[in-house]
Amino acid sequence: MPNYWLMKTEPSTYSIQDLAKEKKKTTHWDGVRNYQARNFMRDDMKIGDEVLIYHSNADPPAIVGRAKIVKESYPDFTAWDKNDKHFDPKSSPENPRWFMVDIQLVEVFKEPLELPGLKKIKALDGMALLQKGSRLSVQPVKKKELDTIKKLAARK
Repeated sequence: MPNYWLMKTEPSTYSIQDLAKEKKKTTHWDGVRNYQARNFMRDDMKIGDEVLIYHSNADPPAIVGRAKIVKESYPDFTAWDKNDKHFDPKSSPENPRWFMVDIQLVEVFKEPLELPGLKKIKALDGMALLQKGSRLSVQPVKKKELDTIKKLAARK
């Protein structure tokens, strides 16, 4: 049974448009440095899982498209690069602390689904993204929430 996810990114760092420009519209999702988010990626994400891409620190923040998992977790090598902003001296190839997955773009929504509007949708009341204090960069999404988002995106 597939899982469904939301992954946050700052558009000034890496946007869905950047993903659309990648060879094969695929990239590794590196730099996650929260243990709960890491555990979702390492333990639960499987090939074929659907992903909502969310632009945080945008004005306004919005769900901007969809992707899918195309490679299951493997060590995040950016943690070993002293010149990378995600460097972690406690992580090593022999004992990796952080993991990443590869995603592939499925679609860029014609119109972003902005956070203020999403908060007004009854079917999304329990969505983790919409909960006060929700800051996790990788979070599970329920099937009914994903279906609602897809319907909203198709209307725009």
